[in-house]
Amino acid sequence: MQTEADYYALFEAYARGELAPPARTGLEARLAADPDFALRYADFGELTGTLRAVGQRRALRQQLRGLHAGMLAETAAKQSVTEAPAPGALRATVNPMLRISRTERVLREFWSGHRATVGVAASVAVLAVFGSLLGLEWWRAANTKPSMYGYTVLRRELNKLQSNQRALSRSLSQVDAGKGGAPAPVNNGKFSGTGFALTADGYLVTSYHVIQGADSLLIEGRDQQHYHAETVYSDRAHDLAILRIKDRDFNGFGRLPYTFKAGQADLGERVYTLGYPREDMVYGDGALSARSGFGGDTAFYQVSIPVNPGNSGGPLLDERGNLIGVVSGRQSDAQSAAFATKSSLLLRLVDSLAKKQPAAPYHLPHTNRLAGTPRPQQIKKLQDFVFVVKVFEKD
Repeated sequence: MQTEADYYALFEAYARGELAPPARTGLEARLAADPDFALRYADFGELTGTLRAVGQRRALRQQLRGLHAGMLAETAAKQSVTEAPAPGALRATVNPMLRISRTERVLREFWSGHRATVGVAASVAVLAVFGSLLGLEWWRAANTKPSMYGYTVLRRELNKLQSNQRALSRSLSQVDAGKGGAPAPVNNGKFSGTGFALTADGYLVTSYHVIQGADSLLIEGRDQQHYHAETVYSDRAHDLAILRIKDRDFNGFGRLPYTFKAGQADLGERVYTLGYPREDMVYGDGALSARSGFGGDTAFYQVSIPVNPGNSGGPLLDERGNLIGVVSGRQSDAQSAAFATKSSLLLRLVDSLAKKQPAAPYHLPHTNRLAGTPRPQQIKKLQDFVFVVKVFEKD
């Protein structure tokens, strides 16, 4: 059995070209077929290369020392010829003493004595800098409005007041009961958007960013009727939220006049929307200008309708009264470039939720009572199914 020394002797003979042709051919065949043997040869090559480099450095160092010594000897010989050294005078030597200044000596002593302290202080300073940068980034993230570069979401900021659920319930009870002869003032909430009926039995649709961070929700109809609502599902990626009326005395919205379109709308179709960018309902119309949304997102449409904060969550309908989308936002640098989530995504969301046995089943409308009627008549039938969604947050 070959030892490590035998292998190295074989490898060295191979590297020097001293092996006979048959032995050389056999060695090369083994190197190609045996990975462990090839690795052993690679280790040999690395070791010999390192040793060779060390030897070369030592030889170079010796050569430099010889040159240095020759130069010093030549200088000393010239000085001895021109000047006779006085007794006791210092003579040049081959290895002169290296002298350092007093300042450098003090710095070296300080570094030797305080190296650990300086290292710890430097580490603390680096951590403090990165901690400050991280905290600043967290603060920016927490205080950034939910919008993208060039994209503006459309929920409406009402005022700086906030309310929890108890205060909201107390105010509404006073309004409904008419205590004291005059209605007590109601907190109008912090944000608002638009929502519309999904089913006749109390489900509604709005945009996710409208209800984001809500402590409680209030649905307000055109006739000033108020309902308490809760979020039953939200889809942040597609900016959708499904709400449900939770008042016990709620008797339903009545028969919905529109249906939801499952397919794609056509480019250039005339479309319109209803919403609450202010206290009164506002109508806007335009055309479907692209079958993809901001940044080419295929879950959204682009429409040429001027929209404003408060329009988010509003219905987007075609000329036949089919609901084709949910208004979401607009392009910041283009007033008439709005975006709406496609109704096909909403229907898929409802289908997936229906399979999870919700508290109340989803009964989507199947009959369109708007088709073939003039636009003003369509709006009259629609306006009772479009609502203000008011958002309340905790103090």
